[in-house]
Amino acid sequence: MFYQGNLNEQLYVHSAECRNYRDIYRGERPYLCELCAKAFSKQSCLIEHQRIHNGERPYTCGVCNKSFSQRSNRRAHQRIHSGERRYLCKVCNKAFSDKRYLIRHQHIHSGDRPYLCNVCDRAFSQRKTLITHQRRHSGERPYICDVCNKAFGQQSHLITHQHIHSGERPYTCDVCNKAFGVRDTLIKHHRVHSGERPYSCGVCNKAFSQQSNLVSHQRIHSGERPYNCNVCNKAFRVKSILINHQRTHSGERPYSCALCNKAFSQQRSLTGHQHIHSGERPYSCNVCNKAFSVKSILISHQRIHSGERPYSCAICNKAFRYQNNLVMHQRIHSGERPYTCDVCNKAFSVKRVLINHQRIHDGTGT
Repeated sequence: MFYQGNLNEQLYVHSAECRNYRDIYRGERPYLCELCAKAFSKQSCLIEHQRIHNGERPYTCGVCNKSFSQRSNRRAHQRIHSGERRYLCKVCNKAFSDKRYLIRHQHIHSGDRPYLCNVCDRAFSQRKTLITHQRRHSGERPYICDVCNKAFGQQSHLITHQHIHSGERPYTCDVCNKAFGVRDTLIKHHRVHSGERPYSCGVCNKAFSQQSNLVSHQRIHSGERPYNCNVCNKAFRVKSILINHQRTHSGERPYSCALCNKAFSQQRSLTGHQHIHSGERPYSCNVCNKAFSVKSILISHQRIHSGERPYSCAICNKAFRYQNNLVMHQRIHSGERPYTCDVCNKAFSVKRVLINHQRIHDGTGT
């Protein structure tokens, strides 16, 4: 190998290179970062690493001016502009602009998962997926919103969150042009048009368009109710139902009618109420054509035709068409009387019986 300069300079360079190769061969890492104590076998690797801390990005793309801390990253980036994909998968012929992407891709074919979590032993095919996973154990959230300071474990989650502040909705449905701030939400929305229901219950084969709906449904079979009210300890299968329930304690009614200012604790209650003003009855019975302004009332009505009684008493197995009828029935077994007269303190298990009783006090009853 030819070196410029005098003999001493040549010997120094040659000696330094030998030391580098010797350190790599021995596994030694003599170059230590003063900020995070990470060690390296080559001084050049330490210098590149230190740019993580100081933010230095000396390598700039001549096309888009994007800058990089490493020359190799710039080189890989420039292939985006040139369209060059020199790294080819021998199994499926898919081509990549960066050798690292090819290596990650090959794990799909091999099933190789070389990156192991030292906490739970879960294995991953990509190092970055392992790093993201480990934040679940550590609680680390390095990506912070500069508007509201909310922190995230993944950069993609931060980017999605920032659409809330900017109002940006970059993902548009090609069928109805509805726009979304999150790509996953667009994918779920597409199933409204396609009718696709890819998530099936292993017990009853009922299919769902969203995995979260399947998980909630499976709790019907398992009896699991993981969401507990911190006021009355009542448990629920679905978190959104818990949130709605908690408003019975707080009195919060965040959904207001723009016409009469009546407020509701649930969005669906407001939607049903708005049909009163519009006269709209969009839910029709397919047996008798009777129309309803609220979908839940249609579902209850259809049980008259089907004879379905889905709500059963766990004590005596008596079945009911409506859930509130089951709740009232269960008070026969429990002896509960939650409705109390504020005049004579007499208690009742059914609210309408209390109302009838109160007429005795106000002189309207017999």
